[in-house]
Amino acid sequence: MKWSLNLGRVAGIKILVHWTFLILIGWIVFSEMRRGSDMTTTLLSVGFVLTIFVCVVLHELGHSLTARKFGIDTKMITLLPIGGVASLERMPSKPKQELLIAIAGPAVNVVIALLLYLVLPPMRELPSEDFFSPISSANFLYLLLFVNLMLVFFNAIPAFPMDGGRVLRALLAFKLGRVRATQIAANLGQLLAMFFVFIGFFYNPFLILIGIFVFFGAHSENIMVQHLDYLKGHRVREGMMTNFVALSPTDTVREALNKLLQGSEHEFVVEQEGQVTGTLTRAQLIEAVKNDQMQTPIADIMTTEVRTFDVQDKLSEAYAELQKNKVPLYPVLENGRLAGVINMDNITEFIMIKSALAQH
Repeated sequence: MKWSLNLGRVAGIKILVHWTFLILIGWIVFSEMRRGSDMTTTLLSVGFVLTIFVCVVLHELGHSLTARKFGIDTKMITLLPIGGVASLERMPSKPKQELLIAIAGPAVNVVIALLLYLVLPPMRELPSEDFFSPISSANFLYLLLFVNLMLVFFNAIPAFPMDGGRVLRALLAFKLGRVRATQIAANLGQLLAMFFVFIGFFYNPFLILIGIFVFFGAHSENIMVQHLDYLKGHRVREGMMTNFVALSPTDTVREALNKLLQGSEHEFVVEQEGQVTGTLTRAQLIEAVKNDQMQTPIADIMTTEVRTFDVQDKLSEAYAELQKNKVPLYPVLENGRLAGVINMDNITEFIMIKSALAQH
């Protein structure tokens, strides 16, 4: 994710914190200063939030390490002001696997809360409101126990992208199939999101942010699953472009610019006698023009490390790869030789045609 600070790796998974996280820390400091808190209380408040996000990282690691058991890797875990996001390479297609992965995160918070409960001295009576505010060394761990329980309950809400939405989808998928289960879970998630936004206007503006996040998360999940369903059983051959402009590695930047202006392509595959040698984008060409490289062979500026697909590969795999890496296009090979190219526009058009045909 752009504008994120790399904190390192845990279990081989990159941990990132988005720059907007600094806004949260700044708001906490500002709130404590406005309240008249001393430096100790302010630092404890900041430390408390940071400790919560350690628990959030552990929560996301619960998802990630469980997914790894099923052969699904995690690219990164990103910390945002509203929580953490584990970027799994793909979601499991089997309901049982998704159920276990979804439950693993909240299970970590249950374990943390249980350990704190066992370690902390038991309370003989219910604490008053004064006990919980402001944060102090006396209530720090008790509040952390409470927050971990809240994380469990919050994630139990049956709405994407919360864990409860994935649990609901997995349970429904046992009987209804993944597509119908996703539609039901997503629709419920969007209804809850609208409720959050409505309540947020009257009680807490933070709920508006959560509602927007949930609404679009549910919508994206629903669209993604529908698209993958349309692509099921189809091969890359069916969705690739065979009418395309290819360049030779000996072509100059000027010659490539002429082909850019003469056609509609913004990206080119570079090949020599049917063998793919690289790809070239419009951005690379423009950069070469700025550097006064008009007569330079494109072999000197093109991308040489190129992932390719075979005509017999699954079209859904190409779709997932394009979604994940945001690469402009991939060459498609048949018997090791260039047969076509595929990009997101082509797959989107393929999906649109399949969707239109399904309505008849």
